[in-house]
Amino acid sequence: MTPLAGSALGAWSLSSDDIRNIAFVTAGLVVFIVFLVASRVVAHLLGEQLRHRGARVDIVVLSRRVAYVVVIGIGVMAAFSFAFQTANVTLVGILLATVVAALGVQELLQDYVSGYYILLERHIRVGDRIVLDGHTGDVVEVKLRVTLVRTEGGDLLVVPNSELFTKPVLVRAKGSPEAHAAKEAEGAKPSERQG
Repeated sequence: MTPLAGSALGAWSLSSDDIRNIAFVTAGLVVFIVFLVASRVVAHLLGEQLRHRGARVDIVVLSRRVAYVVVIGIGVMAAFSFAFQTANVTLVGILLATVVAALGVQELLQDYVSGYYILLERHIRVGDRIVLDGHTGDVVEVKLRVTLVRTEGGDLLVVPNSELFTKPVLVRAKGSPEAHAAKEAEGAKPSERQG
């Protein structure tokens, strides 16, 4: 063997550390491919479940896309974790995703928590006449996230429960003169037509 050939082979020889690093990168790629396939399966199964429950088409499409992106994101973090041989990548990714999700749904959670307290404390009930931000109307339905109010003009006002929980709301008592006059005005209209 000539000295030139020996030096060329030495440049291409791999140490045990290099072989181990290649194995971890390969494992990371395999993990990513598994998550890629799993994301399609999960998105498909979720879409089928929603279709069987009669969900709207746009909800099915949105849910499938969210599931696909979430599973792919977890797959990317797991693949990097294998490739770089550390769990810190996965932990940082999960922490970042949690912070982003918490900021994104903060108002929605506030509406649900407020709705829980409104339903629990029962300060506002169906049939009450309320005044909120210059709007006056009768409470038609109190849900966990929103309260539906029928305005004097007949329009339906959808009020997030966080608004009812954080802003001053005037609730007209059923026996108050204002509520009584409003009820009489509503009741007088049909009787005027009869008489």
